[in-house]
Amino acid sequence: MLAILLLAAGASSRMGGTDKLLEKLDGEPLVRRMARHALASGLPLWVALPKAPHPRHGALDDLPLTPVEVADAAMGMAHSIRAGIAALPAHCEAVMILPADMPELDTGDLARMQAAWRAAPEGTTLRATGADGRPGHPVIFPACLFPSLAALSGDRGARALLDDPARQLRLVALPGRHALTDLDTPEDWARWRALRRSAEDPRR
Repeated sequence: MLAILLLAAGASSRMGGTDKLLEKLDGEPLVRRMARHALASGLPLWVALPKAPHPRHGALDDLPLTPVEVADAAMGMAHSIRAGIAALPAHCEAVMILPADMPELDTGDLARMQAAWRAAPEGTTLRATGADGRPGHPVIFPACLFPSLAALSGDRGARALLDDPARQLRLVALPGRHALTDLDTPEDWARWRALRRSAEDPRR
């Protein structure tokens, strides 16, 4: 079984007091949009979240997912990954780690990652790239790396595992900048929304 772990426990510390995962996109909070795309892929979904009560829980409360509260989320992304890995069932063969602040990723992208995982040799790590080949997210880690993921610390996430030349890594190209665009600041959001409006309006 391949599971998705949606990372949605971060503090949005660069947003100037607002929550980037509750920013509205086509009328719904980004965290909900990302969870819907994940669920539409047909894969089971675990979501790393801040400790309740928190508004992100409310944005997801009617969706068929498994919330994972991360008590030490403020210590960095690795702690969300650790909590998520600990919550997965023992029969899980791999996990797709999906940051929740990447608004261009959609269900088709996740399906492409899933198909690549099914075709890859056992034990392969799969990493999404932009159309230009630059590495991005999401990343699928095989179960043989779960102990290493469970031992991570700090805010570097799983970068050390991805940079290890001994690991079997396969890159999966996604369209455009789907695997690269993340929105961390109000300026990021403003620029991205302006580009999106321009792309949608042929008169611009």
